[in-house]
Amino acid sequence: MQVVGQSDSPSLIALSCTHIRVSNLMTDVQTYDFVVIGGGSAGYAGARTAVTLGLKTAVIDGADELGGLCILRGCMPSKTLIESANRNLAMRHAGTFGLHAHVGEPDIRSIRDRKRHLINEFASYRSGQLKDGRFDLIRGIGRIVSVTDDGVRLTAQLKNCDVKEVQARTVLVATGSEIVIPDLSGLQETGYWTSDTILDADELPESFIVLGGGAIALEMAHYLDGVGRKVTVVQRSKHLLSNMDADIADVVRSAFEKRGIKVHCGTALKCFAMKDGLKQVTFAKDGELQTASAAEVLVALGRRPALDKVGLAETGIELQANGAVKALPTQQTSSPRIFAAGDVCGPLEVVHLAIQQGEVAAKNAASLLKGENPAHTMNYRCKLFGVFTQPQAAAVGLSESEAKAQGLDFTAATYPFNDHGKSMVMNELDGFVKIIASRQDGKILGASVVGPEATELIHELAVAMHLRATVHDLATAPHYHPTLSEIWTYPAEELAESVPLVQPRPVVGA
Repeated sequence: MQVVGQSDSPSLIALSCTHIRVSNLMTDVQTYDFVVIGGGSAGYAGARTAVTLGLKTAVIDGADELGGLCILRGCMPSKTLIESANRNLAMRHAGTFGLHAHVGEPDIRSIRDRKRHLINEFASYRSGQLKDGRFDLIRGIGRIVSVTDDGVRLTAQLKNCDVKEVQARTVLVATGSEIVIPDLSGLQETGYWTSDTILDADELPESFIVLGGGAIALEMAHYLDGVGRKVTVVQRSKHLLSNMDADIADVVRSAFEKRGIKVHCGTALKCFAMKDGLKQVTFAKDGELQTASAAEVLVALGRRPALDKVGLAETGIELQANGAVKALPTQQTSSPRIFAAGDVCGPLEVVHLAIQQGEVAAKNAASLLKGENPAHTMNYRCKLFGVFTQPQAAAVGLSESEAKAQGLDFTAATYPFNDHGKSMVMNELDGFVKIIASRQDGKILGASVVGPEATELIHELAVAMHLRATVHDLATAPHYHPTLSEIWTYPAEELAESVPLVQPRPVVGA
């Protein structure tokens, strides 16, 4: 069961069309300034921006439901389920606070129904935005047919199997991503779930093996454990969250293991089989073969760009080694009239960047059509990343490992939550905050946090980096007591004592 995970994925449209009919004569072909393939977060942002710049715009989206990955099968539904798990975990620990709570079996169907209600509202709103008449919405599978110096010819395979031809002066590819299913012995025969399955399940088996150690895998593991399921995580890399520093990941692993979640890192998956009514996974670890068994296997080994139906290979668009579209900071591809945004090009599969990329693409398309050089570029200096586990983990800017790899002269300081007043009151003692700063001038280069409300706390450092603040600025900024946020002042003060104060800013309110 491979579930495609983006609103503009081919879905059932292409599968149901056994006879393709070209319905438009060339005289009927409409020409647009800007055509977007995909109506998710990146695509809608691009279309909305293009219209405000006066471009005649169309969006081609052939998914069964409008809304995009984040709304339908990503950020919003997963966080809705996780919120239920968080409340259940809080009730389990009520005794710590002198409270008594009866913790019964979670009602998975009710959790799912609440998710459906919220997601229907979010998706209906996005559908209304796509249909409000600012641009044309073509409900079909978009494909680039040819590219010339004058423009791009596209087709849209409609639900009735007709093919509509479209001419565009510029194009934005924003078709998102789809779930990766590995080719492993016995997996197809044994069967498996994906995150899509979890998000719409009204019943859950008693135990799961979660394959993967990234954000999606760990968030699903957290949810499953939070609603009372036994969970085993099998990760290929040497530590969880391989895109973050190991010290951050180690806290998440330790907290998971204290909850009873089994974690195996540094593994190589070998095969799958049924044994005694359970699904068994065999993997190599530390030079030995080991097994794990559970009622169900959840495959969460990442996603890949959904490009199979777009026609980029035939038009010679350059791809990265991982199969993603190679995009310049202007979001232009190797063909200047074709832009890319969102999961199809990376570098991170996060919504706020996808939206920014779509906006940058539209602005540069408008410049290109006016005969100007595209001047808007993406900057990932303040890149944000968050994981909604318990404890949460989040980061902005450079990690320590990235700073080392770049050969930067930096220093770092940390402070633990188990020595911080507000987190002690909350009994949230796992984790720490970390700030990375330049030794020359104290500029903040990056920050990480693993602990309570990490995905909220990280924004204080994101704003500081956006404003190019130094550790001296942060150390002297007012923080209310007692709050979680004031924990940032401790590593900031430590760093401020060790790096020079360069061109101090005026003290506000002095």
